[in-house]
Amino acid sequence: MKRHLLIPLICLASGTLASLSAQDLTIANARIITANGAVIGRGSIVVRGGKIVSVAAGAPSAASGKTIDAKGMTAMPGFIDGHRHINTGPNEKAQMQALLEAGYTTVLSGGGPADGNITLRDHIDKGLINGPRIIPSGSIRLANNTPDSARAEVRKMAGMGIKFTGEIALTPVPGPSEKEVETLKAIVDEAKKVGVMVQVHAVSSSAMIAAVDAGVPLLVHLPNKDWVSAADAKKVAAAGVKVLGTVSFGSPVFGVFADDNKPRFRDGKPWPDSIVDGDVLDGARIGQEAGFMPVNARTVWDAGVILGYCTDTTYDPKAGLDHELKMLNVMFSMKDLIKMIGPNTASYIQMGDQLGTLEPGKLADIVLLDGDPLEGYWNWLKTKVVVKGGVIVVDKR
Repeated sequence: MKRHLLIPLICLASGTLASLSAQDLTIANARIITANGAVIGRGSIVVRGGKIVSVAAGAPSAASGKTIDAKGMTAMPGFIDGHRHINTGPNEKAQMQALLEAGYTTVLSGGGPADGNITLRDHIDKGLINGPRIIPSGSIRLANNTPDSARAEVRKMAGMGIKFTGEIALTPVPGPSEKEVETLKAIVDEAKKVGVMVQVHAVSSSAMIAAVDAGVPLLVHLPNKDWVSAADAKKVAAAGVKVLGTVSFGSPVFGVFADDNKPRFRDGKPWPDSIVDGDVLDGARIGQEAGFMPVNARTVWDAGVILGYCTDTTYDPKAGLDHELKMLNVMFSMKDLIKMIGPNTASYIQMGDQLGTLEPGKLADIVLLDGDPLEGYWNWLKTKVVVKGGVIVVDKR
């Protein structure tokens, strides 16, 4: 009998029970951003079994489980980062908690060892640490592979249960070689057979179009070496290729690594000197990435490309959110950004039927903000409560 009593105590100590409880929930008196920016001035959300069962104006007709009185705060879908480099390690607990506290409930790994991605995901799923929903990815490098060996890597990845490649880099300037393209086409072909989504890092227009011509479905970055033409943007849209932004890539960071008012790149080194791939196309100088990416984001958006959101940072998640939204704010409305970080990014990670909007049948990933996100991006930084799959994982009220 004593042995049986110890089992739940051990589970409680490890945090496992926290991940299995509180699946029923009611949020009342909230401003609600539902789908693509539609707003309910004051309403309620009812969650059962980790999924949303109703979103309605006024009080809930039938409350369920624990009730949160939002007191006029704004409910919107949990934030999704479609490309952030994460992995297991000694600091994973603090890093994952910081992501949750910034409002992120789902993260697609940007790459790195697949084993480490899986371990991190399992630590969270088993309740050993608190963290967002992790979607693992696996690395494939074109330079290290022939078409046949690359196919074998894709099959190995699928056998591990990995559904996404990490970012596969194509040479941006002067453009990808014939060998790169040949290997990439083999990866795309094999990935279709085994159910793996191919993601490509194409940061020039020539690399972007080469990826589209090779049948790549997902691009993790916009070009930051040159301007995207309207014709190229329309070609991306017509092919149904989905793209992530990372528009703040080349913009300087202030106050993240040190409060000395010196501009830094996102790795903490001096800006613009340390920008990755920092030189040139047609005389472009280091630092001009800061101009190319936000304008290119608007170009592809206006052409009808499904443009999602990501940070591609390893520094503080809230600072990364602030930096990315600040740059997006130059080219997009708040309503656009709600669509971008919500349904568009959910579509990119192949979870559009489960995430990205607050609607019945969707997973209950919800953030409560102390402010109106349609008023300005700064209110997106005021996270008070985070719910992941119906579980309250952050409560800063």
